[in-house]
Formats: sequence, structure tokens, C-alpha cells
Amino acid sequence: MDVHTKEQRSRNMAAIHNKDSKPELLLRSYLFQQGFRYRKNVQSLPGKPDIVLPKYRTVIFVNGCFWHGHNGCRYFQWPETNQAFWERKISDNIARDAKSRTLLNEDGWNVIVVWECELRKDVRNQTFTRVNEILTTQLLQESHKEDCPNQSSASK
Repeated sequence: MDVHTKEQRSRNMAAIHNKDSKPELLLRSYLFQQGFRYRKNVQSLPGKPDIVLPKYRTVIFVNGCFWHGHNGCRYFQWPETNQAFWERKISDNIARDAKSRTLLNEDGWNVIVVWECELRKDVRNQTFTRVNEILTTQLLQESHKEDCPNQSSASK
């Protein structure tokens, strides 16, 4: 049962923005402190990723558990009112997310998804460490490619 009136709930939902959310700001602040430079909400890429790190050919989506249907998350529950609308809305979001990730992967981008619940205070540092390790690995792989050019043309 919802603790808000229909009007209160509508006002609350309308006030939620799709960029510069608190979880995004937390992750962006951490990345900047670690020396990672990025671009925000790049419209030319599929899904308009929240964070784009061109140097690492990596994008990061910071997904809200409710809006993106975080399966198995204790913070995601299907709404009890207007169920058909929400099932369609959230299912469409999930499908669009999957399509965006596929298109980005096909274009050579590495995709990291960070869920809102992974940026809660008690687990935030683990998430930061995971993202840092992924980006560091990407940098090492890219620098190795530059140091060891493809030898197939030299062997011919």
C-alpha cells in the first residue's frame, strides 16, 4: 500500500530527473578524484551514457534500481497501482538498455553498469574499487596494443 496520495506520488515521480542524480554525482566525483577524465551524457552514443571515458573506450551507465528494473534488488518492487503502465514502462527501459549495450559493444565500447544500490554508503567503496579495476585493466590493454603493434603484416 502506498503511503502517499495519488497527487503526492505523481509530484514525487515528476521531480525525478534523468541526469545528474545523486548516485551519478557520487561516481563522477570519485572518478575525477582518481584522475579519470570523462564526458557526460554523450548524445551521439546509443543510450546516451551517463559517463563516457574516451581514453578507455568505456562508458558507464548509472541505473536507478526502480526505473531500470534491477532484478533481485531489495530496492526494486513492482508498483501495486497502475501495474500495466509500470510493467510496460520498466520492461521497455530494460529492453532499450540491452539494445544500447549491444550497439556499444558492437562498436568497440566497453560497458559498465553501476546500479543505484551499489552506491549506497555501506557498499560504495567496493563499487568504486570495481570500477577503478576495470578502467585500469582497460588502460593496460590499450597501452599494450600500442606497444605491440599487430605483427601479422611483418610476418608476410
